[in-house]
Amino acid sequence: MASITSQAASPGLLPESLHEVLADLHQHPYPHVPNPPECRRRASVALILRVRPDYHHWPESSIPEVDDQSASVIQRLDSFFSQSWVKHGDPEVLFIKRASRKGDRWTGHVALPGGKRDPDDADDKATAIREAAEEIGLDLTTNNCIYVANLPERVVTASWGSVPLMVLCPFIFLLTSASSPVLKLQPAEVASTHWVSLRALLSPSLRTIEHVDLSERYSSRGGFLARLLYRSMVGLMQFSAIRLIPTESLQCPSVPGFIPDDSSNKKSLSPLQKWKAWYLSHQADSNDRSRPLLLWGLTLGILADFLDMLPPHNAVKLWKYPTFTPPDMRLIVSLLTYRLRKRNALRVRALGRPNETAVDSQTAALPVTHDESADGDADHDPNEVGIGGMGVGRYYGKDSAKADTHAVGIMLRGYYDRLRVAIYVFIAWRLAAGSIAALYAWKWFRWLRRR
Repeated sequence: MASITSQAASPGLLPESLHEVLADLHQHPYPHVPNPPECRRRASVALILRVRPDYHHWPESSIPEVDDQSASVIQRLDSFFSQSWVKHGDPEVLFIKRASRKGDRWTGHVALPGGKRDPDDADDKATAIREAAEEIGLDLTTNNCIYVANLPERVVTASWGSVPLMVLCPFIFLLTSASSPVLKLQPAEVASTHWVSLRALLSPSLRTIEHVDLSERYSSRGGFLARLLYRSMVGLMQFSAIRLIPTESLQCPSVPGFIPDDSSNKKSLSPLQKWKAWYLSHQADSNDRSRPLLLWGLTLGILADFLDMLPPHNAVKLWKYPTFTPPDMRLIVSLLTYRLRKRNALRVRALGRPNETAVDSQTAALPVTHDESADGDADHDPNEVGIGGMGVGRYYGKDSAKADTHAVGIMLRGYYDRLRVAIYVFIAWRLAAGSIAALYAWKWFRWLRRR
């Protein structure tokens, strides 16, 4: 009998599972999350799906593409997935790589098309539709596009969860055409677009780690020396990531640096300037096409629970907790979060699934009742998620006794609070170890002078 993992790699099974997941999401929409106090910003992204035809089951070009707009969404989904070329096709997701912009928190990141809500937008979904049209020139209101459902809205925070930035609202759209849409990339926003197979996103072999330089946040405070001190002590932060292998990519030729400039100006840099540029380099540069495409952080958080709805239902298990590169720091983080990670893992396993190959209304959303009294989590907001984290939730506020949360949100519950404590412990440990080392070095130096 073929394993579940190998079954998931088969293109023939994914369309059927995707059909069930999309139908379930449409029938069980996620509730609206209002803005937290003193945070007015809202943003939306579009998770755009399509099915790429298989070579041996190519749709006949003589058959016109018909999509009855008067039919319900469920009827349109049933009609689309009943086609032979769709049943044997390969579902894909559209990602963008953001253009490099100074001061942009998400510069050069792999993301979903989207942006902040304007006052003229009728609702959050309208924002996603408008941003897709502006950024990649794709009209999501045409007859060959089905708006399916929303994914959990979440409060995006910074400063380790203490500062709410915005409420992020993801929406799912399905393209029903067998041909690739013509995209028009906005040079100021998008460096490239990439269609990626769901099979690749589900593959354990493409799981990897993204290293992020958090010292960049000190560049506007203490300058180079503050960045150097932080980077030398704490190192880089490691986030779970997926290496993307696109089936189709489109580069924006209007982006500066599309054709590399003469590197003679780099030769004139001094050795110190070259070392500084290398040591404190940006990880995400949209002009560097030699770097692999990595899906991580907030966008991976949006995709994580959605991918876990699909067989083999292991997308959350493949995810790794954020940590740091120094070995002693990693040890401290591991020790301080050990019990929390074990407890949260038990909560996730307690969700259970009656069937590992079918997706229904109970297994798709991975619901679990939020217990504010459990393990001192009364102050935990199930909707908050760090800009590099992956927590997701349904409701904002602490009066959410009936709120549901999701697998990744459960895993991260309380983790960033422990991570903050781990940093303080690590700094104290390094200072103490450095002081002891300096004391012994001074005694050794005095002993040498006496000789």
